[in-house]
Amino acid sequence: QEDSHFSIQFAENPLSLFVELPPDRSDLEYSQLLCGYVRGMLEMLQFDVTVTMAQSVLRGDEINEMRVDLNQVLQAGAGDDYQEE
Repeated sequence: QEDSHFSIQFAENPLSLFVELPPDRSDLEYSQLLCGYVRGMLEMLQFDVTVTMAQSVLRGDEINEMRVDLNQVLQAGAGDDYQEE
């Protein structure tokens, strides 16, 4: 599906302002916390997604880029409690 993903790009990441990764820990994904926030928020809206950091300033990239891939819609529409009478 072509429309099942999007990216969020941001120049500054507050989580990385005071962090320097040593060369032997370059695989550590310090910004994964932000991915968890986005995934949790979208789960509350009934979307099952995979969120990864495609680019990170901590790894030497120019920008921070978060990639969001839609796996499935968990429940279509609002639940019975939210239906109008």
